Amino acid sequence: MSFFETNQEEFIITGIVLLSILIIRFVTNFTITKVAKKNGINEARIRLMRRYVTVTLFLIALLIEAFIFGAEFEDLAVIFSSVFAILGIALFAIWSILSNVTSGIIMFFNFPYKVGDKIEIHDKDFPIKAIIEDIRAFQLHLRLDNGDLVTYPNNLMLQKAVTLVEKDAIDEGADAV
Repeated sequence: MSFFETNQEEFIITGIVLLSILIIRFVTNFTITKVAKKNGINEARIRLMRRYVTVTLFLIALLIEAFIFGAEFEDLAVIFSSVFAILGIALFAIWSILSNVTSGIIMFFNFPYKVGDKIEIHDKDFPIKAIIEDIRAFQLHLRLDNGDLVTYPNNLMLQKAVTLVEKDAIDEGADAV
């Protein structure tokens, strides 16, 4: 018997899983886009969130496929515990990056300010009054009144008090964006 005849049932189940994952991805991406457009979130942040969803679904599909083709739970537990131990050590070393990415995800779903708003960040060491030029995965790009660009970490944005100074403060004729 050939490989394909021997594993015919697994391939059928794989097809069903992949189709299901693609449908879930489509529905999730559609929902993210719809919610983001309704809330005025820019296209770059929408693409970032869709990318997070795609990677998560891909990892789930890999796990399901491993079980379909006969991997035992104990085998996967050893692999995952080893990978997570290595990742845990590496991520502990770069916890601030993870903090900023997590803050970026939180800001995507629950952030009262958007690109173009003028805000004031109440930081005793470095107070900032600027226009939000871009919101990225790790930081915000803020344009000061003098034209300087400041990158501000997402995790600090969630920790500091912020005041909305002016909604849609970008001057259409200026080169602020």
